[in-house]
Amino acid sequence: MPLFHSLEIIHQTRQRVRLRYREQVAFDKHSLKRLLELKAGVNRVELGRVNRTIRIVFDPQVHQVPDILTLLREIRSDTFAALDTAAHLQSSEQVHSVLKGLVAFALTPLLPPPLRAAFTLMACSAALLQGGRHLLKGKMTSEAMEATAIAISVGRRDYTAAHVTNLLISLAEYIGHRIDRQSDELLLSLVQPEAEEVWIHRNGEDILVNATQVTKGTIVIAQAGETVAVDGTVMEGQASINEVSLTGEALPVAKARGDRVISGTIVEEGRVHVYAEQVGQERVSFRIARYVENSLQSKSQAQLNAIRLADRLVPFSIGLASASYVLSRNLAKVAAVLQADYSCALKLATPVAFKSSMYRAGAHQVLVKSASALESLAQAEVFIFDKTGTLTSGDLEVLHTVSLDNRWSSEEVLNLAASIEEHYFHPIAQAVVKAAQQNSSSRKHFHHSEVEFIVAHGVMAYVDGKKVVIGSRHFLEDDEGIRFPDSTTGIQCHYGESITPLYIGYDGKLLGIICLKDELRPESPRLMANLRALGVQHMVLLTGDRREKALEIASELGFDECHYELHPEQKATIVQSYKDRGLRCAFVGDGINDAPALSLADVGIAMQKGADIARISADIALLHDDILLVSDIRALAASTLRRVTTNYRLTIGLNSAIMLLAAMGRISPMATAVLHNGTTIGILLNAALGGRNAMQSPRNSIKAPSTGEPYEEASETFPA
Repeated sequence: MPLFHSLEIIHQTRQRVRLRYREQVAFDKHSLKRLLELKAGVNRVELGRVNRTIRIVFDPQVHQVPDILTLLREIRSDTFAALDTAAHLQSSEQVHSVLKGLVAFALTPLLPPPLRAAFTLMACSAALLQGGRHLLKGKMTSEAMEATAIAISVGRRDYTAAHVTNLLISLAEYIGHRIDRQSDELLLSLVQPEAEEVWIHRNGEDILVNATQVTKGTIVIAQAGETVAVDGTVMEGQASINEVSLTGEALPVAKARGDRVISGTIVEEGRVHVYAEQVGQERVSFRIARYVENSLQSKSQAQLNAIRLADRLVPFSIGLASASYVLSRNLAKVAAVLQADYSCALKLATPVAFKSSMYRAGAHQVLVKSASALESLAQAEVFIFDKTGTLTSGDLEVLHTVSLDNRWSSEEVLNLAASIEEHYFHPIAQAVVKAAQQNSSSRKHFHHSEVEFIVAHGVMAYVDGKKVVIGSRHFLEDDEGIRFPDSTTGIQCHYGESITPLYIGYDGKLLGIICLKDELRPESPRLMANLRALGVQHMVLLTGDRREKALEIASELGFDECHYELHPEQKATIVQSYKDRGLRCAFVGDGINDAPALSLADVGIAMQKGADIARISADIALLHDDILLVSDIRALAASTLRRVTTNYRLTIGLNSAIMLLAAMGRISPMATAVLHNGTTIGILLNAALGGRNAMQSPRNSIKAPSTGEPYEEASETFPA
């Protein structure tokens, strides 16, 4: 449920607004302030503690007051407040620990010498007890080494070194947890708000019901000021819907019959009846929440490797400390060596790097479901693309309608098909209806019986008692027994091999053909160039289209390999063949038939307008219909992995140098603590803040490819 149910505007100008919320909700105001100020276009946020007001200064070129209200309504109380309460308590304890360390460090020199040891042990008790528990369990961890170093410093009466070590340990932990917590909060901010009660249209009247009672096929009413509760298609009405929480687009989008709406978006004006297609746990908003929660818990292979490496390096640290004592009999050197372990930076920096990148991806409308998905994408050597709806727009356009019966005009054939297809929301059906509407001067509606949908084939209905079937040639010829004259081949050749034909059968005979075309996305050539520049060596096109149509697209975009006339299971088989050769694959698709390949690939990427099962099967889902996001997220993934590798090297190199200097007696235990914890903090900051512009670099720096000679069509595999 939203954190704020009601917001009252007290005062507003062109670039600022003051609001009052009435709810008695417990939440950390600093976290809310930070979450809002990280939103694009929000310049400053001020919160009144007593009168429960929020003052927001914003960029009027990015937001208007309704957009600010939408940002506030998107914040969920059950995720934000619960996480914030636990994290706030943990942060308070860590802040208390840091402050206690500062006070102890300042007071110790002022105490009588007999009390200094006891006071130091008391001030450092948390670190000593934690390390002691690990030692009692037989675990030689970084905590155990730090506790040993503090104990040695106290035993040598070097209280300053003991306090500095304790203080810097607390400070490093606080900064690490703070960065990690912020990453979690930012990821959770992607979660969409939900409606608790929903208006539905049933038996001619509007009824208010609990959102949990909505089932598939229900007609849900979405009106001004309300949150859309389901994923579905507009059946009736018009509305202006704010999709900023889903697409990042601040301007509202007009929705009318046939348009798709997504749960979690806000109706600003108007009223629509929505046919519920996905409800409950199938909704996009619910799946995003689940993906975000899973992503907070997931560990990449790089993170697991960092944890294992940190554990393996503990014996090295102990061995070096032991060797320095054997050679010098100097406990100061032992304490100094034990100060500089590898664990903190290795174990904390890697997850911080992945989480910050995952949030950055979310802010650019790409939902990464796990850290391992980002890692796999960075390592992918082969990119495999489905064609329709991925490299093409998926928005079909009617080029021409051909009548094969002299008693029917082409306009009448189109109108007949549109009369039946208007009950179906498939892209082909919508294209036919749109073409008929545009030709309004000759528009005629044919009354028909109830429409029957035949999955993966077409539609069927009766007009004037005669059977009308619309769909593929296979459906009409093989299933319905309709004979195809030789002239149909000539018609297809005349209008081009790249068309998609839709056949209309009437009373057992072929009545006409509607020729449709799915255009390439204008960004597709740039995407291919971007991926080449980002190191992708091999790109493959998979499609169920005919050979000529597939080769035309593959040649135009410069694919290395093309497979055509494929069934869904064949796409998955091709993906598996690459994996069997030891190659890491990324698959990009959008349809129901892409789900097996998306699941099988090392990393699957689903398009924003894709089928729901494709988006569920994918590891990465695009939240905006922009194919260039594929190269953007590849760039971010590569940048993240480079940052993780850099942090590895910095951690090992810097801490090894500090250890060696400590073992040689060149630096004191206090200097070791300062250097070690200082470098740890620097590495954590690099993990959190590095690569901030990675997702934008391909678009700004890579030129569009020039048009070259067409590839030869003699083989499925094109020459490089």
